[in-house]
Order: sequence, then C-alpha cells, then structure tokens
Amino acid sequence: MKFEGTGIEQVSADLNKLDFIMESEGFVRADQWDYERVTYDRKYNMVEGTFYLRISGYATEGDVGSKKAHIQLLTPLLGKHYYPHGVEYGEGEDFPKSLIQSSKKTLNQLKEKLEAITAEA
Repeated sequence: MKFEGTGIEQVSADLNKLDFIMESEGFVRADQWDYERVTYDRKYNMVEGTFYLRISGYATEGDVGSKKAHIQLLTPLLGKHYYPHGVEYGEGEDFPKSLIQSSKKTLNQLKEKLEAITAEA
C-alpha cells in the first residue's frame, strides 16, 4: 500500500540527520543500504501478522557508505510479511484499519520533523 501525498517523497536531506530523525520515529536502517540507496523500516507486530512501514531513498550527492550523502526520499509503503517469502506491498493486501491510522500518524509526525531539518538547510 502506498501512502501518496504525505509530502515525505518531496524531502531531500543529509543522511546523518535523516538517520537520527528516522530512528526517533522507530525506523531502522540497519544494513539495508547500498552506496546509492537506503531503506528505513518500522516493524509492527500485530495479531493479524507482521507489517512494515517502509521509506526508501536514494543518494543525490555523495554515497551512503561514506556517511556523506544527501538523500531524496520516496513514497512510503506499507507491507505485510509472509514467512519465508518476504514482504508484500501490493494493493491487494488487507491491512488492519488501526495499522493504517497508526502509520498515517507516524508519517505526519515524521514529516514535521523532516520539515524542521530541511528548513535549516
């Protein structure tokens, strides 16, 4: 499921500031990066299953490995994990309403924090 129109997909920010803010909202980058791309995941364990709110991005300057990069974020996605196959993000997935509401709230809070750092730049 895509969360269109959140404004997050318009954010471009320094990688180190981005890592700090994403972590403050429960997102983990861990080893999910290469030299040009990053992926931040927030995990939700629910009775209905395991879900991930994912925000990906790509480097417009520098590279991720050097921790000196400027990242352009992409449209947030919500997916359901299926063992052992992985996460499905398709529109055909059934997501609990409480999860969708929680994800939207998280994205709104994240957007406010991201706007603050992009205003500094």
